[in-house]
Amino acid sequence: MDLGLKGLNAILVGANGGIGRAVANVLAAEGCNVAICGRSQDKVDVVAAELTAKGVKHVAQALDVTDAAAVPAFVERAAKELGGCDIFISFTSVNPGQDTDEAWQLVLDTDVHPMRRGIAAALPALKQSGKGAIAIISSTGAVEEFMGVQPYNALKAAVMNYSSALAQTLAADGLRVNCITPGPVWTEDGPWPQIKAGAPEFFDSIVAQLPLGKMTSGEDMARTIAFAVSPACMTMTGANIVVDSGMTKRVQF
Repeated sequence: MDLGLKGLNAILVGANGGIGRAVANVLAAEGCNVAICGRSQDKVDVVAAELTAKGVKHVAQALDVTDAAAVPAFVERAAKELGGCDIFISFTSVNPGQDTDEAWQLVLDTDVHPMRRGIAAALPALKQSGKGAIAIISSTGAVEEFMGVQPYNALKAAVMNYSSALAQTLAADGLRVNCITPGPVWTEDGPWPQIKAGAPEFFDSIVAQLPLGKMTSGEDMARTIAFAVSPACMTMTGANIVVDSGMTKRVQF
């Protein structure tokens, strides 16, 4: 199936590794031009080389997403250099695992604010697209108990609600907004290989909660996201797409 992504322009914040890197490569393989940013210059350079090999136009920049001006400036630069913005996704995330003032502020500054600021900066270009799509990344930690009381879970529930409200608000502009809710996702440069090596009992306890018996691969997750933001589903908006190997037990309606 042709997803209709060829020639479109995607701006991905925090995509120098993990799920974001996988999405960048899947979109580029479909012929989509891609802009990525992340904190580590070395990781940004790796993804930039991967995009170069796929022959698409790309922008790659290292920046600190907690700097309030950094993400909007990157989005504006990327839209100008790519020639527009049809797709926007923010992957920035942190999980301090603590219920403290400092932890709440860290998740807000690293996860929520970059997403909100990036969307605001991308909106002028997205509204001109005719195929504009936004994906907001949540987590099954928002809907299932995960590692106790902590801001990561609560604020991932908040972005899920934000996505739904944004979908209703932006529909009049022809923009689609969908929430993606991953469970544990295995990428070679993500946290789970380190957890498996350093805390094998915890890792095994998580896998034991997955009816399919395995974590979602980064590529599987990326293909789902690519479909959600593609013109192949132009009337899907306001959805919450759960991809978690069956971890979430609630009825999905």
